[in-house]
Amino acid sequence: MKILRNELKNELHIRTQKDFPQKGIEFIDIMPLTIQKETFKEIVDKFVEEIKDKQVEYIVGAEARGFVIGAAVASKLNIGFIPVRKAGKLPPTTVEKQFSYEKEYGKDKMELPKLVDEEYTGKRIYMIDDIYATGNTMKAMKQAIEEVGGIVVGQGVIMNIKELNNAEDVYSLLDINETE
Repeated sequence: MKILRNELKNELHIRTQKDFPQKGIEFIDIMPLTIQKETFKEIVDKFVEEIKDKQVEYIVGAEARGFVIGAAVASKLNIGFIPVRKAGKLPPTTVEKQFSYEKEYGKDKMELPKLVDEEYTGKRIYMIDDIYATGNTMKAMKQAIEEVGGIVVGQGVIMNIKELNNAEDVYSLLDINETE
């Protein structure tokens, strides 16, 4: 793994595992960055700084690592957090929109929950996840949010694997290539 850009001042503890979750995939584990309290605080603070002037009403985070970062950022901004769950984890009556997408190693299905006492229409939303690889998770979430009337005002990740995408509209704290 080659680091192309690093916005974090604290030491990076990132683990990798070849051939996980299947042969040919290198799993990048950024959870040590959240385990270290100083680094986790720095990550949350940088996202808050990025988002604070965008008049965001909700943070949306994808299961599961997007929950960790997104909920902390939403709390600090004093706004709502919307957890996008894997399909089948929510009772059908609580699901606003179900969507499918291709991941690097297969298909996945997720669900956008209903809001409480309001609709998505016109709500300003910022999406957060841990890693942007091909971008399919974020693209599918954005499409689902827009289909129910939400306005996605930005998207951010801790790490962007640049060699797998050409996204210019993703805020990231680390840009990497998997190959040296």
